[in-house]
Amino acid sequence: MAKKKRIHWAECQTFSHFFEPKYRELLQGFPLKGKWHPDFFINPSPITLELGCGKAEYTVHQARKFPHRNFAGIDIKGARMWKGASIALNEGLKNTAFVRTHIQNLPMIFAPGEVEELWIPFPDPQPNKPAERKRLTSPQLIDVYRKILQPNHLIHLKTDNRPFYDYTLEILTRENHQIVFATDDLYASGHSGIVTEVITFYEMQWLAQGAKIHYIQFKINGF
Repeated sequence: MAKKKRIHWAECQTFSHFFEPKYRELLQGFPLKGKWHPDFFINPSPITLELGCGKAEYTVHQARKFPHRNFAGIDIKGARMWKGASIALNEGLKNTAFVRTHIQNLPMIFAPGEVEELWIPFPDPQPNKPAERKRLTSPQLIDVYRKILQPNHLIHLKTDNRPFYDYTLEILTRENHQIVFATDDLYASGHSGIVTEVITFYEMQWLAQGAKIHYIQFKINGF
């Protein structure tokens, strides 16, 4: 398995739509920051990011459905992105990019207002208190997102972890962010759209075990 991961990661590094900037390169100035269009994307529209994208199911699905919009999968594990990056390459999805980096580096890769939407599907809940700052809806990372998002943005969180769902609601309420929609049982809520159109491999397993899927759609303040 480790060998296959190394092979996949190495293959990703040959893809023209896969980026793996070193930190020193980011400090020097990532060349696409503020210039994703027209230097990479053909479409002039802002970008939707899938954070902790893994196989990038949301990136690929939306790129197919909305060919005139731009999408990028973000993850620190390069081999995990191979699946989505390979599909995008084979299907000629020119409106996709994949970036191997830490979430904290996003403001060095995207300019203010260059991103209009974030998807956070099934992130690591980081259950230990010392790891709170690593949770993808922590106040620290919400501050990171504010630096790249448009004022009229939208963030989607999808999780099977009830404590993480409750934690996020608590943070959003405490920090006076706008909760657009929230449910602790997505598929019983009647809500539809991209969030129910994409069911990841692991989500299928959780649903088969009777787990409830939690979903929050929100906007952050400070614009």
